[in-house]
Amino acid sequence: MQIPDLLGYVAASLTTVSFVPQAHLTWKTRRAHGVSLGMYTLFTVGIAFWLIYGIAIGAWPVIVANAITLSLAVFILWMRLRFGP
Repeated sequence: MQIPDLLGYVAASLTTVSFVPQAHLTWKTRRAHGVSLGMYTLFTVGIAFWLIYGIAIGAWPVIVANAITLSLAVFILWMRLRFGP
C-alpha cells in the first residue's frame, strides 16, 4: 500500500469513527434535540456526493469512508426526524 492511500485510510477512519459517539448517544437517549436538522441534511447530501465522486474516480479510501459515514449520517438524521423537536 502506498503512503497516500495509507494516509487516506487513516484520515477516513478517524473522521468516520467520529460519528459513532453521536449515533450511539442519540440511540441510547432517544433524544436528538441538539442535532441541527439543516446541518445534518446538508451534510448527508454532501457525503452522498462524496461517495458518488469516490466511485467515479475509483478511490477506495473515499468510497469506503463515505459509504460508512453516509450510513451513520442517515441514521443520525433519521433519529433527529424521529426524536427531535
